Amino acid sequence: MKKIYSLAMTGLGLLSALVSGLSVNAQIVMKTDSVAMGQYYANEVYYSMKNGEISQYARNSWDIAFRTRIMSSSIITNDGTSVVLWTYPKSDTSGWASVDTSGLYTWTRMYNDVNDWENGAFSRNAKGHPDYGWGVYNDQTHDLLGDSVFIIKLRDGSFRKLWIQRKNSVNNKYFFRFANLDGSGQTDITFNCNDYNTKEFAGFSLETSLPVDYQPEKATWDIVFTKYMSIQPNGTPYAVTGILNNDGVRTKNFHPVPLNYNDFGRGAWDSTRSSIGWEWKYVDTNYVYHITDSSVYFVKSTNGDILKLVFSHFTGSSTGLVVFETGKAAGQGVAGKKDAFAVIVYPNPASEQIHISSDRTSSDPAVVGLYDLSGRLVKQQLLINGKEENTMEISGLNSGIYLIRISSSEGTVAQKVIISR
Repeated sequence: MKKIYSLAMTGLGLLSALVSGLSVNAQIVMKTDSVAMGQYYANEVYYSMKNGEISQYARNSWDIAFRTRIMSSSIITNDGTSVVLWTYPKSDTSGWASVDTSGLYTWTRMYNDVNDWENGAFSRNAKGHPDYGWGVYNDQTHDLLGDSVFIIKLRDGSFRKLWIQRKNSVNNKYFFRFANLDGSGQTDITFNCNDYNTKEFAGFSLETSLPVDYQPEKATWDIVFTKYMSIQPNGTPYAVTGILNNDGVRTKNFHPVPLNYNDFGRGAWDSTRSSIGWEWKYVDTNYVYHITDSSVYFVKSTNGDILKLVFSHFTGSSTGLVVFETGKAAGQGVAGKKDAFAVIVYPNPASEQIHISSDRTSSDPAVVGLYDLSGRLVKQQLLINGKEENTMEISGLNSGIYLIRISSSEGTVAQKVIISR
């Protein structure tokens, strides 16, 4: 269960939050960043709290994925797409040749555990060692031997029967078989997890019969923006768009608190898979998305640094754009490299114009350039006096992510700007 630390239980708690946040606010320099999953959340985006976006990969590209660890039995489904898994209830593997799917939609659907990467959809019937859901541990060979048949609905709406026959634990290889429901197209696969041992999971497409290498190296990312199956308050599984953590990443969520709240020392770290999750946003009755008020997150990344995370904008399925602020709260080199001068750009996101000011001490003019993501200069003007507000018209530009770069004799400072209409 997600842990949310409330500091508004009493007036004293809120006062403590305000004072604590203000007392250390100067130590966390927040910068705006964003990711775009694309229309209808077509891509999942892997993100490092230290280095920003690491990679994107088409979400609708695989059906199942194997955890690459030699001591793992986890097999997950791509449950954020239309993939659905059922355990065949009418026989064990002896009934492989003659599966009967009558009553299929009354069977219990198997989804990945919202909280634990190790408890993938194929393991949801696990009873504890030596029964791992899809297979049973053999204490002589140390292999896992498959004892269940599964029916799986793929991304394209077609169905397959599937048998995870064995995991050769010593060699970290899976052996599995799948076929059409009538037995045609039977295919036997040997999947070598060692080929992907720098990744947390490696995927497989049952449509193409090919592996899918969709993740970056596990040491390089902290969170992934994606679509996944969650559980609603009434207990109903429902596909949501949100954030899942890399294994080993810890988070804290404080709500309701002022956005300058910085006291991450309170409470315990949450290690669950979806501790950030999807509830940092909500949709109103007009189907317009809003950011949940007064929520501050802290993320303990894979390298042990602690970073603050505050969401500011979400576009929904039109572009899948998420805008947020991050800042380093603790770890090596917290202060970081100081910019040549401070720049304020607002509003961000913007639609018609942006306002720019800085604390430059030089009276020399600065050049302000606005660049699109291809590196093309789309607007340029002079910043005559950094301490006075300057305005840039953007009404003629397309919606998207841009980079604004201010260059002067004192140095160069850059920020991301979102144009959204």
